[in-house]
Amino acid sequence: MTTTSLPDAGDDAPAHPSLVARVEEYDDEPDVCTLHPRDPEHRLTEWVSAAAGSYVSLDEMR
Repeated sequence: MTTTSLPDAGDDAPAHPSLVARVEEYDDEPDVCTLHPRDPEHRLTEWVSAAAGSYVSLDEMR
């Protein structure tokens, strides 16, 4: 499992909680990346997950 904290957008951005990206690596199925708030109170109710191969890099979409 890999965990990465995503940076806050800065003082000019709307107030959003800091996000954590967590990647679960599997041998027999696609890896899964889950984004969730750092705040444990919202971690179980505010999250999104995507399996490897179902998302593209930001540079590809620009």
